[in-house]
Amino acid sequence: MPADDLLDALDPDQREVARALTGPVCVLAGAGTGKTRAITHRIAYGVRTGVYTPTSVLAVTFTARAAGEMRTRLRDLGVAGVQARTFHAAALRQLRYFWPKVVGGPVPELLAQKAPVVADACHRLGLSVDRVAVRDLASEIEWAKVSRITAEDYERAAATADRPAPAGHDHQTVARLITAYEDAKDVRGVMDMEDILWLLAGMLVDNRAVADEIRHQYRRFVVDEYQDISPLQKFLLDQWLGGRDELCVVGDPSQTIYSFAGATPHYLTRFTAEHPQAQVVRLVRDYRSTPQVVGLANEVLRRAPRGATRWEPLELVAQRPSGGPVRFAVYDDDEAEAAGVATRIGRLVAAGTRPSEIAVLYRTNAQSEAFEQALAHLGIGYVLRGGERFFARKEVRDAIVRLRGAGVAADPGTPMPETVRDALRSAGWSDEPPAARGASRERWDTLNALVALGDDLAASAQRNGTTATMQDLIADLDDRAAAQHAPTVEGVTLASLHAAKGLEWDAVFLAGLSEGLVPWMSADTAADLAEERRLLYVGVTRARLHLELSYARSRNPGGRATRRRSRFLDGLWPTEGRARFGDGRERAVPRLTGEVDAELLAALMVWREDLARKTSKPTYTVLGDATLSAIAELKPASVPELARVQGIGPAKIDRYGPDLLAMVAGRRPA
Repeated sequence: MPADDLLDALDPDQREVARALTGPVCVLAGAGTGKTRAITHRIAYGVRTGVYTPTSVLAVTFTARAAGEMRTRLRDLGVAGVQARTFHAAALRQLRYFWPKVVGGPVPELLAQKAPVVADACHRLGLSVDRVAVRDLASEIEWAKVSRITAEDYERAAATADRPAPAGHDHQTVARLITAYEDAKDVRGVMDMEDILWLLAGMLVDNRAVADEIRHQYRRFVVDEYQDISPLQKFLLDQWLGGRDELCVVGDPSQTIYSFAGATPHYLTRFTAEHPQAQVVRLVRDYRSTPQVVGLANEVLRRAPRGATRWEPLELVAQRPSGGPVRFAVYDDDEAEAAGVATRIGRLVAAGTRPSEIAVLYRTNAQSEAFEQALAHLGIGYVLRGGERFFARKEVRDAIVRLRGAGVAADPGTPMPETVRDALRSAGWSDEPPAARGASRERWDTLNALVALGDDLAASAQRNGTTATMQDLIADLDDRAAAQHAPTVEGVTLASLHAAKGLEWDAVFLAGLSEGLVPWMSADTAADLAEERRLLYVGVTRARLHLELSYARSRNPGGRATRRRSRFLDGLWPTEGRARFGDGRERAVPRLTGEVDAELLAALMVWREDLARKTSKPTYTVLGDATLSAIAELKPASVPELARVQGIGPAKIDRYGPDLLAMVAGRRPA
């Protein structure tokens, strides 16, 4: 195939990428815009025109799946010899080659998991930890290492980053643990995944011969998903380059969703500052999604508070034909939401959509159980991505053992829900969830699902005039566990929003879009909220043809409807008979939200605007749109009722409570 024929398959912007054969080059590529096509054709065009020697090119990305896709496409384009690997795979290959020459002997064995070594280090320091605490501490050690933070610098760096101390230990203790962890690894003669990058980068810095040999071999670099690069990966990349600028980076800062793990869009957004001569190409033609999906995705980012990000989001332009409208649904409770989503999935499958082309996405793995049960009930197979099946999780298995024991020893006079709570407290459940993120919160959510299950069973029995026992709960758990053994072939994907990154489906259901989940309840800084908004954007852009957004007003059947939809959907969620999305055309939509007192809501907004103007603050810092809507719907008549409204805490109740209650009562605020 002549070299120029390679360009015929590309759009004008992709063709510009392919022709930009010498660096530095920055490709800002929105979701679904064909970035992999563009960069693989760039490499192939460089090889075909004789500008590149295939073996001189190193393309790195973040997942083995993405690297494999790149290798497959290059092979299909007739290009052999180009290295396409993950950062860690490329570094480990080089480390294994040079280690015997530089250090001597075999490379240290790669540690499969940090947890055993972290537990050993905790024991050496006399720290009392359980399995979940070990996981949280291991995650913190990983964050420090990918951020190039040593034990000596950890306390200051953690304070600067405003990171909460993990697992109830202060930052000084974590700093000591980092040192103990490194010592424990040395004793075992092992290295972790971060050490691969650390050791190779150190070898390049300290050994000129090694650096010269690698730099002579690899002269041109392509880095995909550059918005997710960590300081440690950037340091290694700089050593590979050795001051050269033959670098092409590809990414989208609006898809940065791993900041908590050390990733930063800073290197992408500041690329032209580091490389003033860089050629910048923007890919905005979206070939993945319908105009309706693309329009909603653009609006999610466009409605971010001014100043929430330091870059201008790419505005996608849909290339697919118009499709059906984005659907919105509100359910009474979580069980009804799962059943409703499963029913909709059943209709899609019956109409010809393959189950493997359907996904249900949610914020946390603990939300999967309801959807597992609902799909299993309808005989629809599913595949869990990024987490074990609910009843296969160790904490669930252990909890059920405790519940069985409690069932044997239970006092017949004690209500079943109370017995469940007492049994699960010894497994780590508490009345209030942990404040910090991480494995502790994930375990609490999982155990709390069992608590909620006991509550639901008791409430159902009471409605039927009977009393549920522990034996009834155990039997129900056994039935549920047995029912979820659905075939995984052609199964519907169940995944967290984070686990869905880089994937796409014909039909996507974004579930649980309520405050406290999206955004996550502990996201309280502007940076945290901006990342949560980007996470929703990533979820929306996974859909090709069908997209449905939903949330439940209450957790339990018959519960108080106190949940509010995500603030990120303010102004986007239809409340009237028609709505405008994406391509600018109006469409009929069902009225799915609750009855909001429009006159009261208008009065609340005028009050907020006046207060914001008087105090010289943005309106959203007073109270958010979702909170005002909730007040206009629930009409709280007292401080305790006002406290139940999502988005208004004790400080704001003290400050604004009298005015709000006065307006609800039809009086002018003081």
